[in-house]
Amino acid sequence: MGHLRQHDFQIKIENTTNLRPLKTTHGVPAELESCHTALVDGYVIEGHVPADLISRLLRERPKVAGLAVPGMPIGSPGMEVPGHAAHRYDVFTFRKSKKLGVFASR
Repeated sequence: MGHLRQHDFQIKIENTTNLRPLKTTHGVPAELESCHTALVDGYVIEGHVPADLISRLLRERPKVAGLAVPGMPIGSPGMEVPGHAAHRYDVFTFRKSKKLGVFASR
């Protein structure tokens, strides 16, 4: 959450032990699931998506449900590990339970 705050996103945190209903309601594909789910101006953000890509999504407004970074790749925002090189990872677009494509690679 610190990464998003550093990039001027206003955050409202709601801790829950069961994100399944939120993920299901918003169509997050099972293969794209991660530990965090956010709703941002009509889009779903799943996992450790970089703030600059969320900003790009909001500027371009593609016809997708959201963006996702599955799992918790080392080097993604909030997953930096001192002494370890960042892993390459993709940021995917999706619509109602269907992965569409790669929005960006890092």
